[in-house]
Amino acid sequence: MSDEEDISLDSVFTEPPRPPTPNPTVALYHRELSGSTVGEDWTEIEIRLVGTHPLWGNYLWNAARAFASYLDEHRELYRGKCVLELGAGGGLPSIVAAKNGARKVVMTDYPDDELVQNMAYNAEKNVNPPNRERISIQGYIWGRSVNPLLDALPNIGTLPGFDLIILSDLIFNHSQHDALLTTCEQALSRPAPESPVSLPPSVLVFYSHHRPHLAHRDMEFFEKARQRGWHCEEIVTRKFTPMFLNDSGDESVRSTVHGWSLTRSTPGANNRGEA
Repeated sequence: MSDEEDISLDSVFTEPPRPPTPNPTVALYHRELSGSTVGEDWTEIEIRLVGTHPLWGNYLWNAARAFASYLDEHRELYRGKCVLELGAGGGLPSIVAAKNGARKVVMTDYPDDELVQNMAYNAEKNVNPPNRERISIQGYIWGRSVNPLLDALPNIGTLPGFDLIILSDLIFNHSQHDALLTTCEQALSRPAPESPVSLPPSVLVFYSHHRPHLAHRDMEFFEKARQRGWHCEEIVTRKFTPMFLNDSGDESVRSTVHGWSLTRSTPGANNRGEA
């Protein structure tokens, strides 16, 4: 055997072996209300999270927990209505909406097989029939055509659109502010001007300032929204243990979840964002 033939693989491939992908983890959400008057009676939701992911889908964020509690307390926002969640991760807010009487819930995240399959797993595990049939799972990239999202809605003979859009801990991604707002503008329902609406279609945005020194960049989302014709109002704040204890910055800032409501304040626009 020649010297060339006697070379071992270890001598050729000197990089250390790639570590195995971490196993999925499970996080529990414990319901804060004592009972339910609609939908299923439940006390907790078990959310499976992917083992690791560059889009942070391996965490159950404080904003998602705060969102779940807020939706549980304010079922009038979505009961019998259509809900869209962008960047859903484990999908906790969507699951609460489905369990509590939403007519249709479209749960979306980046079109990565692992993320999409995990959302489907959580919906299957936590939502009983027939409510499970009200959930549609899709991969979706913010800012792209919303037609696949609207196609999932029930055919009720009117221009399709969502009554509530959920954005849970997304605005730290500063480069995607415009794409998020574009999707919201095109997907949100817009009632006819003569229709009396006690609760207008809205976008709920829950977030924490995970990097306090960039909080002003997070808030640019709302400034852009106002410039594009949205009315923005902070509606709730809640304190949690910070997600990452060793991160830099004021802990009281990192531990606070803020919730905002956005409604369209520009009259005469349709649900495609056109004047």
